[in-house]
Amino acid sequence: MAMAAEAVPASYVDAVACALGALVDLRDLGTGVHSTQIVELAIAVGAHYVWETRQLRELEISATLHDIGKIGIPDQVLHKEQGLDATEAANMRRHPEYGWAILRQVPGFEWVALYILHHHERWDGLGYPGKLKGREIPLGARILAVVDAFHAMISDRPYRRGMPVTEACARLGQAAGTQFDPEVVALFVDYAQHIYTPAPQEAAAASA
Repeated sequence: MAMAAEAVPASYVDAVACALGALVDLRDLGTGVHSTQIVELAIAVGAHYVWETRQLRELEISATLHDIGKIGIPDQVLHKEQGLDATEAANMRRHPEYGWAILRQVPGFEWVALYILHHHERWDGLGYPGKLKGREIPLGARILAVVDAFHAMISDRPYRRGMPVTEACARLGQAAGTQFDPEVVALFVDYAQHIYTPAPQEAAAASA
């Protein structure tokens, strides 16, 4: 029987999280770096909600490990630089389920596993894997969806340059209420606009 999250020593949870994070890095350093960089973004949004320290730590671990299921994705799919075909895309969409399968039996990771399972759900119910809608989606997963998409948009890829922060924020705003929780988007965009200094060309465009 799984132990209640409150009964699991924090030192155990931290040790397992660190070990699994190292596993993600070993499998694919790019995935690990991306995950590390969205942790601060997720915590900044989560801090706006009345959560206990334990809940914020669960969100932090979820952000660190949200792509752990990609260890089950073949290299030729995971590292493909061009667009994925239908079969490859379906395979890639399994990674939240793989992550949940890895973590759901680990004591103290019950909510972490759920956040990871549902971080590709959509506010309008058209996401995956469960097609959950609106507040049916756990809040931690709704936060991960926003910060994960944002960081993916601003990051360079072998086949494209990352987009400017202002454009990424605009795209989040356009998808609020359809793909993303509009409240989470509003909180995150406000935060992002304060911490990211626009590149000179962005600043010039904004003032033109």
